[in-house]
Parts: sequence; structure tokens; C-alpha cells
Amino acid sequence: MDLIAQAAAVRLNAYAPYSRFKVGAALISSDGNLYLGCNVENVAYPEGTCAEAGAIAAMIAAGDNRIAEVAVIADSPAPVPPCGGCRQKLAEFADGDVVVTMATTDGATLRMTVAGLLPGRFDASHMDNA
Repeated sequence: MDLIAQAAAVRLNAYAPYSRFKVGAALISSDGNLYLGCNVENVAYPEGTCAEAGAIAAMIAAGDNRIAEVAVIADSPAPVPPCGGCRQKLAEFADGDVVVTMATTDGATLRMTVAGLLPGRFDASHMDNA
């Protein structure tokens, strides 16, 4: 399955009337299921919600809880990385070696692992003494 193509297709559904910056995301769960997300803006929150967060929410709503692979795409000069909040969400639901492919609509790509995107991530083990 071509995750970049899936992310590119859902990107067209993004609701971005304020920034006009449409982002699409696709992920495969560890159970092999596909989940899609796109950014959604609104007048009270013009920066909106992120595409990756939408795909993760769809995965959780469907009953899956582990990510095997992720792709994100935008019409940008360089491959667009997930925002800080989405990096933490990815770290919550993906192992550190899970690959995140970032792409542009012009075909440039950059592949990194979740651990590479968020080194020193906060996880549940930090609360072991609580």
C-alpha cells in the first residue's frame, strides 16, 4: 500500500480556509489497518487540528492502538514534519523504530523514525515513582 498516495488523496479534503495549508496523513496500524487524517481549521482555532492527530484519533476510535508506519504530505518547499504535539502522540502509539515518511506534493521525501523525530520523549516510565 502506498501511504504517500493515501495521504495525498485525503489531503484534498483538508479544511484550511485560513492558512490554505492542506496536510494529509495516512498510517497503518500494527493490525494492518489503514487510517487517514487531514487538518481542520476553524475561526476560533485557525491553526486547527493536525492531520496526524486526525489519523491517530480514527485509529483509536476503530479499536486499534499501535502504529506500524506513517506518511504525511503537504504542498511545501521541503517535507513537512509533524508538529510537537503530533510527535508526542506518535510516540505514545508507535515504537521508536516506526518510520515516518514526510513528503511534498512535488515528490520530495524524508524518512525518519519516531525516536529521531522526538529524542528523549516523555513516556509512562517517567512516572514510575509516582
